[in-house]
Amino acid sequence: MSKIIFGIDVGGTTCKCGTFSEEGELLRKEEIPTRKDEGGSLILPDISEYIKGVLADMNMTTEDVAGIGMGLPGACLEDGTVNKCINLGWGVFNAANVLSELTGIPVKIGNDANMAALGEFWVGGGSEYNSMVMVTIGTGVGGGVIIDGKPLYGFNGAAGEIGHLPLVEGETESCNCGKKGCLEQVASATGIVRTANRMLAESDMPSSLRSVPYISAKVIFDEAKGGDALAIQVTEYVCRYLGKGLACAAGMVDPEVFVIGGGVSAAGEYFINLIDKYYKECVFHASRQTKIVKAALGNDAGMYGAAKLILGN
Repeated sequence: MSKIIFGIDVGGTTCKCGTFSEEGELLRKEEIPTRKDEGGSLILPDISEYIKGVLADMNMTTEDVAGIGMGLPGACLEDGTVNKCINLGWGVFNAANVLSELTGIPVKIGNDANMAALGEFWVGGGSEYNSMVMVTIGTGVGGGVIIDGKPLYGFNGAAGEIGHLPLVEGETESCNCGKKGCLEQVASATGIVRTANRMLAESDMPSSLRSVPYISAKVIFDEAKGGDALAIQVTEYVCRYLGKGLACAAGMVDPEVFVIGGGVSAAGEYFINLIDKYYKECVFHASRQTKIVKAALGNDAGMYGAAKLILGN
């Protein structure tokens, strides 16, 4: 009988939990709260209890489970060690071993952006390629690198941290990571809004953004598509930095494709084409024709990638 796999995507608010067949079929999915009380010590026990509940529901035992894959918002090593998850309150410890002891099931972990990349590589926007870099643009900017079907971890578990490339000159405020001038500070959803507010304050240019009660990244892109001059300035500024960031990544990894995901990617072809324009201006000539495509799996990508981690190549 085929075994099942759990793919868990641990976020700052909820854990997205998928139960998969070994063939990659999503059998069921739920979300459970990410309880960050007590230094995040409740998160792994909560996941363990959830898994035990699913097994009871499905009339299965741990013998029916091939493994648990888990994506985490921090630097992860292949041996299961997480090198701090600031948003969860975690320090350095072997999260895979802890969850395995709680459940009696083998566990593998990876950085959440790497897991989203692996999911897109498996059955999403990167499924036709052997190597890819995924960039997730939401509250922050994350990155995942897949080479020959395997996620790249790096020596410190920090490979693919494209959001923290120090690209922005003259930045005076600190990024959440503690540095100044990270790509994330201008290209995340919060960074895009921050850039728009700065440009509005520094200019008398007429703009429909001035009458919007709540400016969001979506509003900015919608107004830019509608021809608002200042909104266009904001999107050009943001995409110039994103194009430069992808060009830097191409200079090191030279992937077959870049896959753009996260909430901001909902801006669609307008967004992708702008990034591509500046990418081509900045990148080394040999990588100029690398494709940039939109992700296909949405918020489920991390669950799929975590499950694929158990299946291997």
